[in-house]
Amino acid sequence: MAKPFDKAAAPLFLTLEEYVAHRIREAILKGYFKPGDRLDQTELAELLGVSRSPVRDALKRLAAEGLVTLHPHRGAMVAELSREELEEIYLIRRVLEGLAARLAVPKIDAERLNVLREILERMDHTEDAEEWIELNYRFHHTIYQAANRPRLLEIIDNLRKTVGPYIRQYISSPEYRQQAQVSHWRIYQACAEKDPARAEEETVRHLQAVADGVLVHWQRVDIPAPSQADEEVM
Repeated sequence: MAKPFDKAAAPLFLTLEEYVAHRIREAILKGYFKPGDRLDQTELAELLGVSRSPVRDALKRLAAEGLVTLHPHRGAMVAELSREELEEIYLIRRVLEGLAARLAVPKIDAERLNVLREILERMDHTEDAEEWIELNYRFHHTIYQAANRPRLLEIIDNLRKTVGPYIRQYISSPEYRQQAQVSHWRIYQACAEKDPARAEEETVRHLQAVADGVLVHWQRVDIPAPSQADEEVM
């Protein structure tokens, strides 16, 4: 496995706890740590060059986001989701992200449309999965941001992070990216034509297709759900 952390100085605008949480979160979302992996505080502290205290606090923060589970006797682990939990999260995402798209469309100006088009054109041409995944996040985030509903955006972001470890391998495939781009351009067209209802409809349809694909992939790779013993500890 590649090293989860490269050498990087903590940004001045982040506290040490926020910086550590950011680095661990990034490592989880990029697949360095898989669902069910144990997150050893001492090892993480050594890798990041910090004491255990900010690591402990960072893990609590990530637990609140749903990316990490804390077990009294076993410590921290990357959160595992059951099929039912994944289905529920995507149900919620369809409602919230459809709403965000509908609220955003009347406020999307020509400058933001140009940014969205540039993102999609880069997504059309890149063959780098990591770049595509980052651009995918930026595309949806740029739309939702226009709604100017910060609490709604925060909930959406947290839900996207929670399922991130489960969907990364699936959405990295070229086949998925081609299919997703068709949906993305439809969403863009609805935004360009100032059609809130269609933007909501296309967003919901897009997320339903993603959910269906993720769940099929989840079943194919047989991702283990937490055992009864784990649930009792929780």
